[in-house]
Amino acid sequence: MKYALISDVHANLPALEAVLEDIARRGIVATFHLGDLVGYAPWPNETVSMLFDAGIVGVAGNYDSTVATDYKHCGCHYDDPRQVELAHLSYEWTRQNVSAETKAALGALPFRLDLTPLGGHAAGPRIILVHATPTLNTVYWTEDRPADFSLKMAALAGAKKGDVIAFGHTHLPWTREIEGIHFINTGSVGRPKDGDWRAGYVVVDIEQGAVRTDFVRVEYDVDRAAEAIESSSLPSEFAENLRTGGRSANAQT
Repeated sequence: MKYALISDVHANLPALEAVLEDIARRGIVATFHLGDLVGYAPWPNETVSMLFDAGIVGVAGNYDSTVATDYKHCGCHYDDPRQVELAHLSYEWTRQNVSAETKAALGALPFRLDLTPLGGHAAGPRIILVHATPTLNTVYWTEDRPADFSLKMAALAGAKKGDVIAFGHTHLPWTREIEGIHFINTGSVGRPKDGDWRAGYVVVDIEQGAVRTDFVRVEYDVDRAAEAIESSSLPSEFAENLRTGGRSANAQT
C-alpha cells in the first residue's frame, strides 16, 4: 500500500498543484496532509479549497489551529528578532485574508490521524500522522534529537515495532528507524528549508511488513509564487525564501 504524505504547504498554490500532479502521475490514490496549510504565501483559501475538493484529509498544523481559533500568534518559535517580526506579519495577513469557510475547515482538522494499511481486521502496522509531535503541534522534532526523545514520543503515541510516525513542522525531510519503529519527517511542499527550492513530499510504501520511504522533489513555478508574494502586502523576504530553498532565512516556523 502506497501513501503520499504532504506537509507544510503554507498557501503556496503553485507548489501544491505541481505536487498533486506528480502524485497523480505516479498512480498513488491515497494522499494525506500533515498540516500547516496556510501562512507565508497569498493563497490560503485556494490551497484549502484545492485539498478539500481533492478529498485529501489530514491533521492540524500549528498555523491551522491558531488561525482557526484566533490565537495571539502562530505558535512559531524564533531566536532572531526579525524572524519574530516576520512571523507576526505573516500571521496577521493570513488571519485577515482567510474566508469564513477556510477558517471553519482549518478548525475542523483533527490533531492526529491513524492509518491501518492492512485494514485493521488483523494485527498490522499503523501509520500515525501528526504535525510536529504526538503531544504538541509546536515542538520541533529535528533529526539531531536523541533516540530517547523519539522513543518517548513513540511511547506516548502508543506506537509499536513496525509502526510509522510521520510528521513535518521543521520543513527538513529525514527518516530514521529505532527499535523497529519508523520515524519520518515529510519535509515541506511550499516552504522547504534544506536549500532545495523544489517542493517536497514523501511516498511511504508498506508491503508484507516492510516500510520503504521515498523522498520526492518536484519542480514548480517558483517565480509565480515569489512574484505573487511580492505583489501582495506580505514581506518580500518570503519570496526570497522560496527562491533559495530557505537558505536566505533559515529560521524555524
